[in-house]
Amino acid sequence: MSEDQKTDTPANPNWRPVFIVSDGTAITAETLAHSVLTQFPNLNYDRERIPFIDTVEKATQTAERINATLHRTGVRPLVFSTFVDPVISRAFINSNEGFQIELFRSFVGPLEQELHMKSEHTIGATHKIRDEERYNKRIAAIDYTLSHDDGQTNRGLDQAEVILVGVSRSGKTPTSLFLAMQFGIKVANYPLIPEDFERGCLPDILLPLRHKLFGLSIKPERLSEIRNERRPGSRYASIENCRDEIRNAEALMTRNGIEWLNSTTKSIEEIAATIVAKFHLQGVSIRTSKPALSAKPAILCPSTQNSNLAIGTITFIAF
Repeated sequence: MSEDQKTDTPANPNWRPVFIVSDGTAITAETLAHSVLTQFPNLNYDRERIPFIDTVEKATQTAERINATLHRTGVRPLVFSTFVDPVISRAFINSNEGFQIELFRSFVGPLEQELHMKSEHTIGATHKIRDEERYNKRIAAIDYTLSHDDGQTNRGLDQAEVILVGVSRSGKTPTSLFLAMQFGIKVANYPLIPEDFERGCLPDILLPLRHKLFGLSIKPERLSEIRNERRPGSRYASIENCRDEIRNAEALMTRNGIEWLNSTTKSIEEIAATIVAKFHLQGVSIRTSKPALSAKPAILCPSTQNSNLAIGTITFIAF
């Protein structure tokens, strides 16, 4: 390749263009590609997803597009693909000059041999609504989670499978929605506010639901950055206030036996996986009334100590 062909050569030697190509939505290919590429932390790349390449003509055109990137940059693209139709797959692989990783056929062929059966070669089978009950459960979970965001209502709070707690802007809402959309889990999230820290206890509504609570924390510096985007220059966003809130929230969660993690350096997938494993939620719903492994007395607020709510009548999961 001549030097005058390399009109867009990147300065970074660790940079690669990445193409994710599929005859379906390319979501599966993108997920697998992301998992593979994260194993190379020093790699920089520009990623492009190209879905619905379901004819030989489209496959050839896409290959030409990939080849053009190679000729323009002088850098060989990484190409992740999932094709069900072997004719389209061959046309694509034979036409493009990128480093080809055909994800689908890497698994299907060996499985056909092991299982002694042929696969159906059905495009988009991953995303078909095969289980209507499961699909409806996921829609119901999304609706529930949206209506129980940021403690906006206490109605039906006992129906939550998980209740996330933490200071404002610590990642509760995106984590709740991810759990609802990806796993069909009904999630509520509830903010811990300065009034709770002054009283030294959880909001009263959460006390009988303590076995469903999971906490999120965050580094003060990152929290201040996020809050300054919303309310720049405010006391709410100041680093001093963020430090105070996080210190008090972590102490409150620890005192109440609530397991929590710091969301600063974790992806939403990692946070969700931790919560799913913690509550054994992979396809299983938490029961509304769960027997305790070992009992812990509730930490009651001063406002409830003289009420009819007696310590001995409440049993919680011990974390």
